[in-house]
Amino acid sequence: MDRNQAIGLVLISAMMLVYFTWLAPEPTTPEQLPTNDTTEVAISQEVPPDDSASYVSTQIADSVTNQLNTQKFGMFAMAATGVEEKTTLENENIKVDISSKGASITNVVLKDFKTYDFSPLVLLDENSSQTSLIVKHAGREINLSDLYYSMSKNNTNDTTYLTYRAVIGSGQEVKQIYSFPKTGYQIGYKVQLVGLGGLVDSDQMQFVWNNKLKRLESDISTSRTKTSITYYLSEEDFDDIGLNSEEYDEEEINSSLNWAAMKQKFFISGIIAKKAFSKGKFTLNVNISDTTVVKTANIALSIPVDHLKGNGGEFNYYFGPNNYEILKKVAPGFSENLDLGWPPVNLVNKYVTIKLFHFFEKYIDNYGIIILILVLVIKLVLSPLSYKSYVSMAKTKVLKPELDKLKEKYGDDAQKIQSEQMTLYRQVGVNPISGCIPMVLQMPILFALFYFFPNSIELRQQSFLWAHDLSTYDSVLSLPFVIPFYGDHVSLFTLLMTASTILYTWSNNQVSSVQGPMKSITYMMPIMFLFFLNSFSAGLTFYYFVANIVTFGQQAVIRRFVDEDKIKAILDENRKNNVNKKKSKFQQRIDDAMKASKESQKKKKKK
Repeated sequence: MDRNQAIGLVLISAMMLVYFTWLAPEPTTPEQLPTNDTTEVAISQEVPPDDSASYVSTQIADSVTNQLNTQKFGMFAMAATGVEEKTTLENENIKVDISSKGASITNVVLKDFKTYDFSPLVLLDENSSQTSLIVKHAGREINLSDLYYSMSKNNTNDTTYLTYRAVIGSGQEVKQIYSFPKTGYQIGYKVQLVGLGGLVDSDQMQFVWNNKLKRLESDISTSRTKTSITYYLSEEDFDDIGLNSEEYDEEEINSSLNWAAMKQKFFISGIIAKKAFSKGKFTLNVNISDTTVVKTANIALSIPVDHLKGNGGEFNYYFGPNNYEILKKVAPGFSENLDLGWPPVNLVNKYVTIKLFHFFEKYIDNYGIIILILVLVIKLVLSPLSYKSYVSMAKTKVLKPELDKLKEKYGDDAQKIQSEQMTLYRQVGVNPISGCIPMVLQMPILFALFYFFPNSIELRQQSFLWAHDLSTYDSVLSLPFVIPFYGDHVSLFTLLMTASTILYTWSNNQVSSVQGPMKSITYMMPIMFLFFLNSFSAGLTFYYFVANIVTFGQQAVIRRFVDEDKIKAILDENRKNNVNKKKSKFQQRIDDAMKASKESQKKKKKK
């Protein structure tokens, strides 16, 4: 109802009130009739003057309402009035309310989860979430979600079907059908426009979803940076907007897409089309002062009207956890809502980390112990690489006296020093990068876990030692101020991780040839991680802490089996055998490049 319609209705009501209060004629007194039972009944059934006024007023008001509905809805006005009724559907995992007004989902509760304060996890409700189906009719936009629908219920096997009908005319109706399974987080959804070909002007219907995403986690700041709108193009391209941001963001997509979702850190609300949406527009907004709402999301998707004829347009809603094993069964590309890193890091998570984690879950219910066992398994598998890396560093340590002599001999001539070092390495049969190769091979696993633990819903609200929730930071002390890049709390696991990293670095430096400023820089990295990881998942920092301790012990064991005197004897033997050995093509190219660089520098000095 617009402003002019509202003013008109108020004026009509005021005139009626004035008329019936002061201007209406006095009712005629009925003639005296014989007193008998029949007469008394007749008189008692007459409508009193006051009720007559009320009746007329109601008729006029209804007439005005019908006229306004006709102006607003056109031929759809027949379904513009009714009584709202709600139907509740429930399975093992979710509980959903659907309203007869708009045939819209008004409430979703995830039964297997709780909010940060252990209240029932209401993913959305009628105050936070609204959906609209908008078509064009007679030059105006008609919101089919403002209509009233009649509902019929049917059960087939393990599925409950709710069919909502808004009758527009003879053989003309809007149908919305929900199919609710016995288990799971998906709800089937179908929209049919029956006999409405002449009433709908455009070839597109708009599906609009406004959602004030509720706060579900204690760390509101991290929740906001982890909240985004994600979508999947028909060209099999996944993308998102608003990730790692607390500012307004928007995106307009002018190509077809298969699904769109509102992703929070651990939970997702999304809609998937069997046939692609033709285009979409997304916006995300943040009100920093409102700590009850993470972000406000808007999804607008275009659906070809031709898809809604006949058997209707088929869709699926997903309301559930951001769990890889569940998401990969929802739709192509939907599992990418769980950020497991870039290839090959995500491959390690999908086919190694998650598999191991879920295997241990079957037998152990303490996630701190699971992380500990995960460290031991990974370190055991990587122990051959760790051994090779340590032996390579031991060889470099044995050669250190000779490397120092080269530095003294050639002074500031860095290129000559580097060339002689390469010659020395070739003579003794040492590959200077062999110590780095094992470390590089271990990096995908290191980074995989960096992505896995902060995004693992399995760790959500799981306590261990002093950490009440392994999916967020473990605060043992709240600070009355904020330290830049650090935060306003102290994470004990992060402190332990930092101390263990320094210990591990010191152990490495005992067998490393690194000297001078570079050696000091190796101790700076743990300090940087202290600031960087202070607000990260306690599960992640606990893993790194345990991994450092295990690695330190692993190196202590390896050191017992590595005899530096034997290594020196082997290197001397290699030196004798390689006296007349020609340079490799790779070494020759390096030497040629160094010579060319040196000649270029000499020419510059002469100029």
